Amino acid sequence: MRRKRMIIKGQTSYYHVMSRTVNGEALFGDWEREVLRKMIWQVADFSGIRVVTYAVMKNHFHVLVEVPAEVSISDEELVRRYRRLYPQPTPWNPMPAEVLEGHLRENTSEGRDLRKSLLRRMGDVSWMMKTLKQRFAMWFNRSRDRFGHLWAERFKSVLVEGDRWALRTVAAYIDLNAVRAGLVEDPKDYRFCGYAEALGGSRMARVGLSVVDKDLAVYRQTLYGAGAGEKDEKKSISREEAVRVLEEEKGKLPLSVVLRCRVRYFTDGMVLGSAAFVEEHVQTESSGGKRPKRAHAMSGADWGGLAVGTGLRKGLFR
Repeated sequence: MRRKRMIIKGQTSYYHVMSRTVNGEALFGDWEREVLRKMIWQVADFSGIRVVTYAVMKNHFHVLVEVPAEVSISDEELVRRYRRLYPQPTPWNPMPAEVLEGHLRENTSEGRDLRKSLLRRMGDVSWMMKTLKQRFAMWFNRSRDRFGHLWAERFKSVLVEGDRWALRTVAAYIDLNAVRAGLVEDPKDYRFCGYAEALGGSRMARVGLSVVDKDLAVYRQTLYGAGAGEKDEKKSISREEAVRVLEEEKGKLPLSVVLRCRVRYFTDGMVLGSAAFVEEHVQTESSGGKRPKRAHAMSGADWGGLAVGTGLRKGLFR
C-alpha cells in the first residue's frame, strides 16, 4: 500500500523525493538528462520550492527539496512564476502570461479564479513532482516518437529533519549517485548533480547547497570523510562485502564508504532525522488501534544519531 506523504503545516520542511523509469530501463542519455535537469529547476522555481541538491541518472532521479512555510505571494511574483513555467502558450495551456497579468491587475472574476488555482499549486511537493514527470514524459515521448508510460511509480518520498547534519547526509547520498553507479570517481565530474553544478558556478545550485553547508569544501568532507587520505577517501566496496561486514561480522563501516552503497534508509525510511523528530512524525501514521510506530536508529556506520521511521526488515541495502 502506498504511504501518504507527511505534510508539515506552518513551517519549512524538507523531502528527499525520487522516481524511476518503467522496469528500471536506462533510457536517459546525456541529452535527456540535461533536459530533465533543466526541468527540475524550472518546475521547482514555479512551485516556490528550493532545490537543495539533485542527481539525474540513466533510469531515475533524486531531488532534495526545501518547502517553505506558507507565505503570501504577490500577483507580480505569481506572473513571474507562471511565465517561468509557461514561457510560450501551449495547446494544453494557451493563456499568455500577459493575459494572466491583466486579469490579476483588474481583479476580474476569471482573475480571482486563476489566482486561487495557481496559489493552490505553490509549495506542494506532490504537485511539483506530478508536473515535472508529466512534462518530461511528454517531451521524451515526442522526441522518441514513443507513447505509453515512462515512469514506474508515482514517486517515493522521505521526510527529512531540517537539521544540518541530517540534510548534509541525505544530500551527500544523492550527490554520490554517479560514484555509486561507477560512472565517475568524483561527483564533481558528473554534470547532472547539484554538487558538480555548484562547483561549475551555478548560483542556484550554490544557494541550494548552502542549506547543508555554506562552504563546499566542508561539504566535501562529508562526501569523502574528514581527514581521510586521498586513496582511502574514494574507496568503494561491493554490496556483498558491505553485507558481510555489517550483517555477518556485525561490524561498522566508515560513513563515506556506506554512502557509496545503495542504502534503503534514504529511499524507504519514511522519516529521517533525530530520534525525537522521527518519533513525533511517525505517530501521525499510527491509527485505529495499530501498534504505535517508533524511531529506529540507523545502523552500520556512525550516522551521528540519525534515525528512521521504519526498521527495514528486508535489509539495509538495495
